[in-house]
This record gives sequence, C-alpha cells and structure tokens, in this order.
Amino acid sequence: MQKGWKEMSPKERMKARCEKWLAAEGIKFKDNEAERTYKMALQRFIDVIELERLPDRIPIFITGTFLVANLYGLTPYEAMYDYDKLTEAHKRFLLDFRPDYDVTPFFVGSGKILSILDYKQYRWPGDGLPKHVGYQYVEREYMTEEEYEALIDDPSDFWVRTFLPRICGALEPLKNLSPFTDLWEVVLVSSQMIPFGIPPVQEALKRLIEAGNEAMVWVQKLAAYGAEAASMGFPGLVGGATKAPFDILGDTLRGTRKVMIDVYRRPELVLKAIERLTPLAIKQGVRGANGSGVPVIFIPLHKGADGFMSDEQFRRFYWPSLLEVVQGLVDEGCIVYLFVEGGYNTRLQYLKELPKGACMCHFDRTDMVKAKEVLKDRVCVAGNVPAGLLLKGTKEEVKAYCKELIDTVGRDGGFLLTHGTALDEGNAENLHAMIDFVKEYGVYR
Repeated sequence: MQKGWKEMSPKERMKARCEKWLAAEGIKFKDNEAERTYKMALQRFIDVIELERLPDRIPIFITGTFLVANLYGLTPYEAMYDYDKLTEAHKRFLLDFRPDYDVTPFFVGSGKILSILDYKQYRWPGDGLPKHVGYQYVEREYMTEEEYEALIDDPSDFWVRTFLPRICGALEPLKNLSPFTDLWEVVLVSSQMIPFGIPPVQEALKRLIEAGNEAMVWVQKLAAYGAEAASMGFPGLVGGATKAPFDILGDTLRGTRKVMIDVYRRPELVLKAIERLTPLAIKQGVRGANGSGVPVIFIPLHKGADGFMSDEQFRRFYWPSLLEVVQGLVDEGCIVYLFVEGGYNTRLQYLKELPKGACMCHFDRTDMVKAKEVLKDRVCVAGNVPAGLLLKGTKEEVKAYCKELIDTVGRDGGFLLTHGTALDEGNAENLHAMIDFVKEYGVYR
C-alpha cells in the first residue's frame, strides 16, 4: 500500500518530489534530445545533492540578476520595464551559452509594479537611480524598537497595518484598518467595514488591484519563457525562496545597525522575534516548492558571515533558527540551496549539522578546499569562481581556476561549479570558457 505524505520520512518525501520533478509532466519538449538534456541535467543535480553516487559530470550553474540583460545590451531599466526584451535576452543566452540550467529572470522583478506601489525599501533604475544602474537596498529602520511586541504578538497584522504602509507609499492608508481578528459575530461585521469606506483606503485598494493586474502581465510573460526554456532542455533550479530568521529581522525590519544594537540591549526580544519568524520562514519555502513543483528552496545568508558577528552571537542568534528552517524544509522533502555570501571559513563546523544529502552550500569567499574537507560526507558544495576573474581575467585564467576547483574539490563528487557571487554584468568570452571547460574536463564517466 502506498504511503501518504504524512507517513513518509523526509527522505521519502524528497524522493517523491524529485521523481515528480524528473517526470517533467506537462512539458512539451521540442525534441527527444531536449528531453534527454533536461532530465540528465536534473539527475546530475540530484546526484551531487544526495552524495550517493557520482553524476556523469560536474554540473555547471549560472545565476545573476542583470547578468543576461547586460550580455545582450539591455540596461537594468529595460530589464525591469520591458518584459519582452528581457525574456528574449534570456532565451538567446540559453541558446548561445548552453548552461545546464535556466537562468531565471524572476529575480529581476518588475519596475512597473514597484512604481505603482511607491515601494520605498529599494531604489531601482528609473526611480531614484540612473537607468544603467541595478537596484539598491535602502538601509533604514522599518520597524521601531517599540514594535517588537506587535511583531511577536501577530506578525500578519503587523505586516498589513504597520510594515506595508511604511514601505509602500500607495498602501499607507492601510494603517487605518482595524485588526481582522476583531471581525467576529454579526454585531461587529458592519463596524469593521467602516475603514473600507474611507477614500484613502479605497485608493490604496485600487493601487493593489492595479499592481495585481500588472503582476499578471509580468508573470504570464515570464511563465511562458520558463515553459519554453524547459521545452528546449533547460530546467529551472530554484522553486522558491525564504530567509534566515535573523536576516528577516535584520535586513527587512530593523536594519543592520539597529539589529546589532538590539543584540546587546534587548537580546530576549530579538530571540522571541526570531522564534516567531522561524515557522513562517519554513512555510514560505514549502509554499514555493508546492507551487512550482521544483523542490529546491533558495536561502541567501547575509548577516552570519565571518566578521559580522562574534562566534558567540552567531551561535545564539543566527545559527539555531537557520538550522531549524533548513530542517523544517528538509522534513517536507525540499532541497535547501544556501547561498553562503561572504566568507564562512570560521563557520564551517556549524554547517556540518545540516541534514545529510539534502542541502547545497554555494560559497562566495570561503576556502573551497577546506569547505570540501569539512562537509564532503554531508553537504554538496558549490562555487566559487570569482566575479572579478570572470569579468576582467583572461580565458586561460578562468580555465585554470576551474581546473583547480575540479581537481581539488570536485574529484569525488558532491560538487557543483558556479561563480562566487551573483552577477549583474558579464564577459561573454569568459562565461563561455567556464561553461565549456567544465563540460569537457569535469567528466566522471
């Protein structure tokens, strides 16, 4: 008798998700070769994650925000506002460079949607920045120290009535709403509707509808591109995303300076907030895997890098909740893709606690040989051709770096070759050199 989802172990759930992913149901491949290429690329990735057998060769993965647009002469502004130009450039990239996996344009985002919402947490090309510049985060205190209790008490209510009005000018009137949890029994329904009769609130709702309409245009264009990329043999490698709970608090809400002050002045509130955010981060990742059918969940690691906080602080504030998120995702059969930004040379022993055969650590500035020595029997390691080398080095230098990685880190499997940091610009000749060299030299059988 076939087991139900609740009766399955985490490993069985991951196997079920991967089997469905590999089955590629609903994809209309252009030809048999495209189907073979697609499924081999997925199996190659699954092999390096599970650590149970060598793949046919080392997988090669390219990621970035404005990289593809830059390669084909588009400005960041055009990438964010002209969906047709963006998706056409991404299609050309796949045909010209033949990477193992699709380079998703989803991370670019829509400038039109941001403009409709009057979004304030970022500046982007054409709205606060020149059209040739990528988007930039606006470091600010988006949650005050007095609001910790409101966040901890009811995160959704805090988001709707405090946080969204603060980061989206168009949604500022939502602060006039009453808590939705006040809506119970017939005697309260009528009074609860009063804020929705206020003209500014109605205007905010209209802006949400306008943003939703634009989002449908955007997602339909990108989804059509994704389907075409798959039909050509290029699977997407990210099905959803979430964040480390400390990073949600420190990046999104309090800001870097304020959260580090909080670690000293109000550590218990920091820990309570992290505890409240942890299950929400797990659920967000699982929703992504369920909705996309791709079990890989992306988690960028920001504030846990070497030098940002002490080992004692990392051990208390950062690592336990991050590990809980990873374990929660793995328990639901997901594969966790940790983008380990900066250096983690002093944190590698912690990463040994990650669930075995279910995670990938994409390293930026970490010593790759040391990382492989520490994690080789537990976690797939990925990295870390420097962005500077890819942009300014020679083809020979790029190949030499890739060869060294393959010889020292990739010889026993459990390795995916990629660049260290995400790319916004590209050197076509060097990208070709990296991709082609790995395909030729990184063969196991």
